[in-house]
Amino acid sequence: SDYQQLGHNLRINLFQGGPLTSRSLMRDSYTPDVFQKVVIDPRHWHGRKTTELGKWYGQYFLDLNVQKAMKEKYG
Repeated sequence: SDYQQLGHNLRINLFQGGPLTSRSLMRDSYTPDVFQKVVIDPRHWHGRKTTELGKWYGQYFLDLNVQKAMKEKYG
């Protein structure tokens, strides 16, 4: 019957959740000494220096403020 079918579906665990330990392809591909030798340079971020990134953001927000001011003044 429908009641027994519903009870059966509620008794079995359909959604078991994620694994208890996470796996990473990068961590599985390299030996641990690679991660111990790595040097993180805060000035170099994804091939772009943070000073260049900061200049870009400064120019971007300056342009946004100019556009806002032009819109308020001229409509």
